[in-house]
Amino acid sequence: MKIIVTGGAGFIGSHVVRNLLDEGHEVTVVDDFNDFYDPAIKRANVASFSLIAAPVEVAEIDLRDWDAVQSVFEKVRPHVVIHLAARAGVRPSIADPKLYIDTNITGTFNVLEAARLSGCQKIVFASSSSVYGLSKTVPFREDLPILQTLSPYAATKIAGEQLCGNYVNLHGMRIACLRFFTVYGPGQRPDLAIHSFTDAIEHGRPIKQFGDGSTRRDYTYIDDIVQGVLGALSYVDGEGPLFEIFNLGENETTTLAKLISSIEKALGKKAVIERLPEQRGDMPLTAADITKARTLLGYAPRTPIRDGIPKFVAWYRELHSQDRSSHLEV
Repeated sequence: MKIIVTGGAGFIGSHVVRNLLDEGHEVTVVDDFNDFYDPAIKRANVASFSLIAAPVEVAEIDLRDWDAVQSVFEKVRPHVVIHLAARAGVRPSIADPKLYIDTNITGTFNVLEAARLSGCQKIVFASSSSVYGLSKTVPFREDLPILQTLSPYAATKIAGEQLCGNYVNLHGMRIACLRFFTVYGPGQRPDLAIHSFTDAIEHGRPIKQFGDGSTRRDYTYIDDIVQGVLGALSYVDGEGPLFEIFNLGENETTTLAKLISSIEKALGKKAVIERLPEQRGDMPLTAADITKARTLLGYAPRTPIRDGIPKFVAWYRELHSQDRSSHLEV
C-alpha cells in the first residue's frame, strides 16, 4: 500500500514509518524539519529507515504551502494518509497561537483537500487528549461533550477533528481520529517531560515541577501508540462507520510526583526539584477510556509506566554512551 505519513521524521512518526516499512508498505514522509527541536534528530530518524528498506521518499515541505502539498499528493497518489504532523505542546501554543492555528488547522485542511483531489479517501488523523479540557467525567470517553478547551494547541486539535468530520460528511472519506495520551519512549523529543527530567537528573541539574506534583497523566508507551495507529490503518482500510474517534492511552494514571520518583529509581539518582506555580493551559488530569479502541481496533496496550520508564532510561543511557564513544574516537 502507498502511504503518506506527515510528520514521519518526528518521534511518533518515525516509529510508525519503521513499522510500515517492516510490513512492506511504500512510504512517503512529509516533514518540514523545523527547528522546534534539533532538526538533526529528525534527519537521523530518516537515515535509519534505509536500514529497513530501500530509501524512503521524503518531501521536505511546509504543510501551510498549498502548492507544495498538492504537488506531493498528485505525484504519490496515496492509498492512505497518516496525518501526524503538527505543532505540538500546550505551553508553546500559548506563546505563539498564530503559528499553531496556521500549521495545525490550515495544514490539516491542506492535507485533507490534497488527499481528496488525489483520489485518497482514507485518513488517520492524530488528535490529542488535550481536547478534553476540564472534563469532570473520568476516565474520558470519546462521546463526552467538549465544551471548552484550555489552550490554542487543544483548540487546533478539536478543529482538526471537525474538519475531518466535514470531509467524511461532504466527500465520503473514511477517517479515524486518534486522541493520543502523553506519549513517551525511545526517541521521545528532548523537550518533553520524561526526556528532559531524565537528562536533568542524570546530570545533577534541577528539574522544573509545575504545581504540587498531584497532576495526573495517562502516560502511553510508544510501542502501544504505534499498535493503535496500525489498528486504525486497518480500520480505515476496512468496513464500518466512515468516521470514528478513538482514545489511545495506557488506561492508567500516574501523578507527576510518582513519575519523578520512577525516573529517580531507574537512574539511581535523586532529583533536585525547582517547584513552580501551575501553568496556564495545563490539564490537571488525563485518563483514557480505551474500551472503544480495544473493541474496534484490537488495541491492547502492554507497557505500564513501571516498565516503560526503565526502558526509556536504558535507551537514554545507551544513546548517550554512543555519543561519548563517538566523541572519544574523534
